[in-house]
Amino acid sequence: MSVSGVLFDLDGTLVDSVTEMHLALNLALSDVAFPVVSHGQVQQWVGNGIDVLVKRGLSCDLEINPDLSDTLVTQAIARFKVHYQALVGEYAALYPGVEVGLYELGALPKALVTNKNRAFTLQLLQKLNIAKHFDVIVCGDDGNKKPDPYLLKLACKQLGIATEKAIMIGDSKSDILAAQSAEMPVIAVNYGYNQGEPLSQFNPQYLCEQFSDIIPILTNQN
Repeated sequence: MSVSGVLFDLDGTLVDSVTEMHLALNLALSDVAFPVVSHGQVQQWVGNGIDVLVKRGLSCDLEINPDLSDTLVTQAIARFKVHYQALVGEYAALYPGVEVGLYELGALPKALVTNKNRAFTLQLLQKLNIAKHFDVIVCGDDGNKKPDPYLLKLACKQLGIATEKAIMIGDSKSDILAAQSAEMPVIAVNYGYNQGEPLSQFNPQYLCEQFSDIIPILTNQN
């Protein structure tokens, strides 16, 4: 397929980072006297930004408890950010094939599009030494988070390409729905954080089992 630029999600697509989010969330929950949660639960809850993750932790469920007090939520989010800042990049790792794959895609303009806050995103990219691969970095505090298409459209604008000439690569429903709303094709990867939902039901153009599978899709352009 012919594309002029590639947009990548971060957590669950390029980087396995759930361990440090799990640690930070449990420390924050303990700070506000709430029970800790499991690694598996956090793996199903990530993908919609810090505020949503903390609310899910306080609710101990993917569905957020509407009765959570604003004061409690604000306090827990603040504590999460303190703990997460100390942990970012310490327990994260690139998925197999990511570093080689990014080099192989060196000729294509690339943007990182993540719901993660910019400060934490830049810290993680520096730790993993992959910031150099991206021409543009768009983060959750730049506008409405995925599944809203705003961040994807912003990335395309900053890359100087039309949305229909870009392709999104992500691991979740949010990535797929954002791309579809932006009217751009999407490659979904099955190894990340899909919140327990089969990605095939959202009809991505491609569904890949490992990162290296995306390289021939993007390099064999017609």
